Amino acid sequence: MVTIISPESANKTISEKKITFRWAYIVLPVAILLLSIILTGYFYRLLPPEVAYQLKASEPDRWASRNAIVAWTLIPQFIFVLLAAAIVLVNTRLNMWLRQAESTVASKVSSLMGNMVALPQIILGFTMLDIFLYNAYQIDIMPLWIFALIVLVLGGIFLGVFFIILVIRQFREIPG
Repeated sequence: MVTIISPESANKTISEKKITFRWAYIVLPVAILLLSIILTGYFYRLLPPEVAYQLKASEPDRWASRNAIVAWTLIPQFIFVLLAAAIVLVNTRLNMWLRQAESTVASKVSSLMGNMVALPQIILGFTMLDIFLYNAYQIDIMPLWIFALIVLVLGGIFLGVFFIILVIRQFREIPG
């Protein structure tokens, strides 16, 4: 038996399965932003009026006001969240424009693209925490370059595993 589908019903079926914006696509950048706001709220009262933000041989080298440090650490976090949302919105609109139906691969790629912005946010958050800890308790965690290297290597490993899994799943779906 042959079923005839009208073009209107076919377009309706495709439009119902479009990739739409989901908060899960930017959950990591939003979570890091919220964590940064909480840390700032906790440490703000502990910071001196002049905050050391650069250390040389574990000694303060450069200073800035407490409000400037807070602004220079939180404003980029907000910008990163807006960037993640813009990336996901452009991706979902592009999928709608190309009339691509929702698939698990497209959904996972949208989630990966939006949450990838969390990598520089993590590094910025570590920098903020290091500045706050040094000025409040004279604790220096570790050099920023070591932490950035760790984050980037782990991010690269995660991306490699993610794409290998996607390729394996794509080959399993191909009838052969």
